[in-house]
Amino acid sequence: MKKSQEIADSDPRERLLVLSQERGVSLSGLSDLIGRNASYLQQFIRKGSPRKLEEQDRRTLAQFFGVEEGELGAPDDVGEGGAARTRRAGYAAIPRLPLGASAGPGASSDNEQPYDTLGFSQRWLREQGLDPAMLSAIEVKGDSMEPLLRDGDEILVDTTPRALRDGIHVVRLGDTLLVKRVQAVGAERLSLISQNEAYAAIEVDASEAEIVGRVVWKGGRL
Repeated sequence: MKKSQEIADSDPRERLLVLSQERGVSLSGLSDLIGRNASYLQQFIRKGSPRKLEEQDRRTLAQFFGVEEGELGAPDDVGEGGAARTRRAGYAAIPRLPLGASAGPGASSDNEQPYDTLGFSQRWLREQGLDPAMLSAIEVKGDSMEPLLRDGDEILVDTTPRALRDGIHVVRLGDTLLVKRVQAVGAERLSLISQNEAYAAIEVDASEAEIVGRVVWKGGRL
């Protein structure tokens, strides 16, 4: 185990593979993150093509994973990259997912690969009891959670496994994502409640709904 870890730490290709597995992000999703075709990083790791990552690609990946560029093959004479500067400044890079958590009829969740990151203060996250590795940011779609959440707001979702308690959650029903206030109704039923009184509550069997995570922050334009 120690030997394999040493290889992963010294070989940028192995290191990138380990980082992707630890974060649970596919190589195709990471390729999309850096604006490349879906097989780009797969070829980099498996076939050695390209021989090394381009500077901007390396910097973007380092920032996403919160590691120094040297771990992904930066030359010794290259200074600390964006991720190292971000970490030194006390910020965590939280992945933004191209998903719409519907506050209306429902939004498809067929693409869950990150396309960007948001920087959050590590100190603030610690004070809130939040683990950066368990967070992601997605956009709110629709008006059923107004005025609390508006169409176009971005929300931070904590996916840490916890016992359900009253609060705003992102819920998956089949291939649809919803953002609702979730309450237990008896032992086997859940009530998905809209903030906008024009929308009636939805009751479902607990087995039908996957609680993706709790909404812990929101942001949006005034």
